[in-house]
Amino acid sequence: MHDLVVRNISQLILPESSFSPLKGKEMSVLKVKENAAFAVKDKKVSWIGNDDEADSKKAVQYIDVQQKMVSPGLIDPHTHLVFGGSRENEMPLKQKGMSYLEILAGGGGILSTVDATQRASEEELFQKASFHLERMISFGVTALEAKSGYGLDRDTEIKQLRVIQRLQNSFPAAIVPTFLGPHAIPLSYKGREEDFLNEMIGLLDEISHKNLAEFADIFCETGVFTAEQSRKFLKAAKSKGFGLKIHADEIDSLGGAELAAELEAASGDHLVAVSDKGIKMLGDSNTVAVLLPGTTFYLGKDTYAPARRMIDNGLAIALATDFNPGSCVTENLQLIMSLASLKLNMSAEEIWNSVTVNAAHAIGLNGKAGTIEVGKPATFVIWDADNYHYIPYHFGVNHAKIVYLDGNKIWERQKNEKFQLSDSR
Repeated sequence: MHDLVVRNISQLILPESSFSPLKGKEMSVLKVKENAAFAVKDKKVSWIGNDDEADSKKAVQYIDVQQKMVSPGLIDPHTHLVFGGSRENEMPLKQKGMSYLEILAGGGGILSTVDATQRASEEELFQKASFHLERMISFGVTALEAKSGYGLDRDTEIKQLRVIQRLQNSFPAAIVPTFLGPHAIPLSYKGREEDFLNEMIGLLDEISHKNLAEFADIFCETGVFTAEQSRKFLKAAKSKGFGLKIHADEIDSLGGAELAAELEAASGDHLVAVSDKGIKMLGDSNTVAVLLPGTTFYLGKDTYAPARRMIDNGLAIALATDFNPGSCVTENLQLIMSLASLKLNMSAEEIWNSVTVNAAHAIGLNGKAGTIEVGKPATFVIWDADNYHYIPYHFGVNHAKIVYLDGNKIWERQKNEKFQLSDSR
């Protein structure tokens, strides 16, 4: 006896877990079963087959999705979920042509978010992050990575990670915590960058002991941390048992991609300015290139990460929102899928693999998320569309209809009331 049978599915997306992420041409192959059905028992997928076989499956509950498509739950592998305040006041300054550095010099930019995060209580951060997380889930996201990095001191970084831990215990989603202490350099450490880096390295033992993060991350970029400083931090983190991630080559090519491949990081993220050597090294590794087209779009830039060149050279790609208050203020991973189609020239098949199985590899959830397979968690989304091409095509709205995690419904879109048209026209 199954707990649940989901039937009358137009298209069932079935990416499969594997030892390594899908790379290069493999990304263009998307396993899709039409006129499908599947069953759930004890929170796991227990059967997958044709819809005409569903009548023979005994179950406590049956769901007829009426020829809609079903996919694994989406995975967002790069977010800055926990932060204080917001920065809408910077929008007019940007429109007037002020550079980020000018805004930063005036007390804005990341430093304003750091100040707001330092001043916010743990409860205030939890409530604010909960609001954003609920919205992410409503867009079909059932697993995500969440970074610290708006503390830049011991107490606030720990506070952010504690909030992420509370979110893990309070929400029906898989949340993977990342320590991003070296996200920027505090003004008080200007000229003493090495001292600040050593302070962040010193936090690794406490974070590991308290089990507050699974990954460690650093911003390798001009004006932040060099490749050598990043290597020092990441090697220290690796020696403590952390998985590795790196903000790499977003603006300038500093060798961040090469470093990610060298240290066998789970992912190298951004990569807008990645070098040919970096692409080659990533292609020879299992490090996932996490691309963030929403950030390029929001910052009004014309040059996006070279996704086609990456795929043609055998890289594994994932897509993420980079949700944060300064450079990409959206929880909508579906919008990112559309931007990947429009701006990165990725096919629908590549996009779906990038937000499911490859995204799982990027945050250490391979085999636990991003697939629909017998014996794996029954985590899936019923979409208000009948084919997988439609989601990236119709942009800017929410196509998720019902979201399930481990066989349990965790979100459902409420039916809209019909409009009453006035007679006085």
